[in-house]
Amino acid sequence: MTITPQIILDALIHVRYPGTGKDIVSSGMVQDNIRIEGNKVSFSLLFEKVNDPFAKSVVKASEQAILTYVGETVEIKGNVKIVQKEAPKPKPTSILLNVKNIIAISSGKGGVGKSTISSNLSIALASLGYKVGLLDADIHGPSLPKMFGVEDAHPILEEIDGKQMLMPIEKYGVKLLSIGFFVDPTQALVWRGAVSSNALKQLITDGNWGELDYFVMDLPPGTGDIHLTLVQTMGITGAIVVTTPQDVALADARKGINMFTGEKVNVPVLGLVENMAWFTPAELPENKYYIFGKDGGKRLAEELNVPLLGQIPLVQSIRECGDAGRPIATDEDTIMSLAFRELALNVVASVDFRNANFEATKKVEMAK
Repeated sequence: MTITPQIILDALIHVRYPGTGKDIVSSGMVQDNIRIEGNKVSFSLLFEKVNDPFAKSVVKASEQAILTYVGETVEIKGNVKIVQKEAPKPKPTSILLNVKNIIAISSGKGGVGKSTISSNLSIALASLGYKVGLLDADIHGPSLPKMFGVEDAHPILEEIDGKQMLMPIEKYGVKLLSIGFFVDPTQALVWRGAVSSNALKQLITDGNWGELDYFVMDLPPGTGDIHLTLVQTMGITGAIVVTTPQDVALADARKGINMFTGEKVNVPVLGLVENMAWFTPAELPENKYYIFGKDGGKRLAEELNVPLLGQIPLVQSIRECGDAGRPIATDEDTIMSLAFRELALNVVASVDFRNANFEATKKVEMAK
C-alpha cells in the first residue's frame, strides 16, 4: 500500500483532543507538513497553550492511530513534532512607541519654578547627546514658548503615513509643543477639565515626535484631571517633583509624591528637585542666603525615601535668561549651566536605576 497524506489524515480523525472532544484533524491541529519517505512518516501538531497538559497524550494517541489504521510497519514514533501558537505580542504600553522614557515634571503648588526646571533640564539632556522632546502640559498657564523665545511660532501640519501630524518646534536641541502656540497669550484660557484633557491628548498623539530618549512633560501644578489623563493615556517612566524649601511648598510636594506613589496611580518617583534652595547675589557668588528656609527639600526626600536630584539656587540670571527666551542651561560652562547638567546626569542615573529594578512602564488602569 502506498502511503499518502490523505491516508494519514483519515487515520488521525480517530484521535480526539481531550480538552474539547473534537478530532485533531477538523480542529486544525494537524499541520500541512506531512512528510512521507518510504515507511517513515512525520508531521506536526499545533497546540494553543504553551506546555499543553494534553500534548504528550495526544502525540502518543496519534502514533498509535497511524500504526493501527495505516500499518504496523510505519515508522512514526518520535516523528510527531509539537508546535505551539505564538503568544500574542503585548499591547504597546505607551502611545509614543518610539520614545524610550517619559518623565513627568510635577509640583504640588504653583510658583516653585517647575517650568524653569523642565526647560533647563530638557536642554541639559540634549547637550549630553540625548534626543529630547518637551511637552508644555500646563494647559492653563503655558510658559515654555516664552522661555524658549518661540512665542510667535506656529507648528505646521505634515502628512505622515496618511495622517496629519503636528511638527514640533525645535530649538536648543529640544522638540517642543505647547497649547501656547494655538491660543491668544493675552487671553485667559477657560476650559473645563474634559476639554483640557482632550487638547493635551491631541498634542501628544498628533505630534510627530519621532525617536526620543526622553519625553519631558511640564505638568500643571497640583493634582487633578490632567495628571490622571496622562497616567491613563501613556506609560510614564517616572515623575520628578519640584519644590522650594519652605514648609507650605513642602506640604504640597508631599501630596504630589503621594499621588504618584499611591496604589491607584503607582508611578515611580524618580526624585525631588529643591528649587530656590538659597539666594546667591551675582556680586557675592560665594554667599548663600536661605530666604525660603534651609534644606527643606533635602529633608523631605530623606523622609519619603526618594532621591534628591538637585538643589538649584535662586540666581537672578536664571530669571533673566528665561524671560529673554534663552534658558540658562544654554550658556556653556557657567556655574548654573553646570548645575543643570549635573541635574540631568542625576536624572539619567535615576531613570536607569528605575528601568533596571522596576516593572516595565505601562499605562495606569483607573477603576471607574
